[in-house]
Amino acid sequence: MHRLFVALPVPEDVADLLLDLEEGPDSLRWVHADQLHLTLRFIGEVDGVMAEDIAAALSSLAFAAFPLRLNGTGCFAHRRHGALWAGIEPRDPVMALAGKVERAVQSAGVAPETRAFHPHITLARWSRPRPDVQLWLTRHAALTSETWMVSRFGLYESRLGRAGPSYTLVTDIEAR
Repeated sequence: MHRLFVALPVPEDVADLLLDLEEGPDSLRWVHADQLHLTLRFIGEVDGVMAEDIAAALSSLAFAAFPLRLNGTGCFAHRRHGALWAGIEPRDPVMALAGKVERAVQSAGVAPETRAFHPHITLARWSRPRPDVQLWLTRHAALTSETWMVSRFGLYESRLGRAGPSYTLVTDIEAR
């Protein structure tokens, strides 16, 4: 089985900026530099044949390059877990690309996503109990970056391990 997701990579200078934000409660688990990305679609576990069909569907997808930059921070908090994230702008081209990705993976036989899409870059995660992240959110609310051009996205395989997940690029899709 292959555990797959589709994501935009984060440029190295943006990753460096995000790594500078690693402060706060000890219970936060920070995302490693090589794992920073903006998820367009989490697919989950599929067999090898479906993984190939998904890669083929995504490879045929056309999109134009677009500018993106960091804009603000926030958090998702659920009963047992949560995450700190960096926001992006503009959202419209990311939403449009995510819509194309969704249609492509559905054409390969993946069930439709039922959760609303909220474009963000996950920075840290936590499990119970919920840490006090308000100071961190206040301190970094005005986060911004230089603009970069999004000219590609990828299909990634995630392998879970004791040291955390490791990601491998399966298919790289360039703007056209």
